Amino acid sequence: MGRAYLSLGSNIDAEHWLGLAVAELRRRFGVLDVSPVYRSAAVGFDGPDFLNLAVALDSDLGPDDLNDWLHALEDRHGRVRGGERYASRTLDVDIVLYDDLVLRGEGHLEIPRGELRHAFVLKPMADIAPTLRHPVNGRTMADLWAAFPQESEPLVVDEACTRAVARLQ
Repeated sequence: MGRAYLSLGSNIDAEHWLGLAVAELRRRFGVLDVSPVYRSAAVGFDGPDFLNLAVALDSDLGPDDLNDWLHALEDRHGRVRGGERYASRTLDVDIVLYDDLVLRGEGHLEIPRGELRHAFVLKPMADIAPTLRHPVNGRTMADLWAAFPQESEPLVVDEACTRAVARLQ
């Protein structure tokens, strides 16, 4: 068993797709730690705001197999592949951290995930795992968030989506 920390995001009917994804994660992996849902501007392109959250789970799958399972989850929930890298999407799910591993693999597997340098990944991670240490720099998620220039990437809790996701867990 490994402890995996995931980032989930959507900017197309986000409440629907994030809720379905969290429900499916719970069915497959059991108990989840789920952050509030945050609204933020799209990064890398002009588009609708994204809604993002973090989920922690215990997985019987190693990182490669979990990554494959998550890609299939995205596909089942309307993810269209092959277009622009930075574009609107129904569902984007990435492994941010997995135990204390540092690795690169097939299918854009990158642990720790580079997007951990963005507020939309870091803040939800700090919410669910404040004492978790980054496997490279050793700093806790809470320390990383406290040092983050929060005004550079504003976030706001999306209460309606947070409630909707909680109902579907």
